[in-house]
Amino acid sequence: MIIGVPKEIKDHEFRVGLTPGGARVLAQAGHRVLVEAGAGVGSGLEDEQYQAAGAELVADKPALFERADLIVKVKEPLESEYPLFRKGQALFTYLHLAADRRLTEALLERQVFAIAYETVERPDRSLPILQPMSEVAGRLSVQIGAHYLERTQGGRGVLLGGVPGVAAGKVVVLGAGVVGTQAIRIAVGLGAQVTVFNLDRGRLEALDALYQGRVVTMVSDPDWVEAAVLEADLVIGAVMVTGARTPVLVKRETVSRMKKGAVIVDVAVDQGGCVETTRPTSHSDPVYAVDGVLHYAVPNIPGIVPHTSTFALTNASLPFILRLAGSGPEQAVRADPVLSKGLNLANGRVTCRGVAEAHGMPFNP
Repeated sequence: MIIGVPKEIKDHEFRVGLTPGGARVLAQAGHRVLVEAGAGVGSGLEDEQYQAAGAELVADKPALFERADLIVKVKEPLESEYPLFRKGQALFTYLHLAADRRLTEALLERQVFAIAYETVERPDRSLPILQPMSEVAGRLSVQIGAHYLERTQGGRGVLLGGVPGVAAGKVVVLGAGVVGTQAIRIAVGLGAQVTVFNLDRGRLEALDALYQGRVVTMVSDPDWVEAAVLEADLVIGAVMVTGARTPVLVKRETVSRMKKGAVIVDVAVDQGGCVETTRPTSHSDPVYAVDGVLHYAVPNIPGIVPHTSTFALTNASLPFILRLAGSGPEQAVRADPVLSKGLNLANGRVTCRGVAEAHGMPFNP
């Protein structure tokens, strides 16, 4: 199979879909790997490393798309890339289609066989390809929030860890999945006062046992969420429903009553966000204020640490790329129930229930 790895064009997206090591494994398995020239430079990976691994460099993005059977990316295609796809071509990347109707319609129109990293799901409901990027985003979310709490950045001027004699900052984490768990880890390490909300009491019990009372664990009751958010210095949006639009847990009216200079980092923005006032931003213009509350809502947070993120992504995605290339995408999806969960679009039909429900489109399992 011919596998194409294009250069990412999203704002400040420095990751690449495959490392040279991943290209070598695919080449040794008998596949051809096309890499757009300069695709890995932002991650510290030079063209020569890909060539030494057996990949072919392609200078022209349209030519790469024209030749490749399977496109392996990091982020969702942008509008300028829509016309490059052809009928029956397979795409393997983070898609988050439930939050993007235009992209969904464009890929349906071109009858792209679209498999989303974030919905590849094991029987235990774990998400093996989403997990490493969620780990990165969760850890970065607190680091980012702490930065924007600085007065020079427009924040309240609060040090999350406090100092002897002065209370530590209050961090509220909405969701205790991978992002939330990693955010808690960093916030506790900084010495913040941490409260986490989650629907699954089992997850809360596990966190309570792990932190031995150092973290306040709460069931996601709307009134309790509101009360905690109003007291928070930093709110981390870490809610995730696989393949579907994220539920809104913090209403605009609540935001209007938050502390001035408080910070919201909505990691859930990829799937629409869990704060009503969230809208996607970019690394070049990451923050905006609503009623004096700073909002950071960059959809590709891990892109700011591309070297770490690219290697973590390839570690997770390569086994699945090998399956897709080995027997062809359609047969691989039919044979592998884990990959089949990742299939969002096929033959002009929506095959992911969450995407269909988000856009009011027919669901075709």
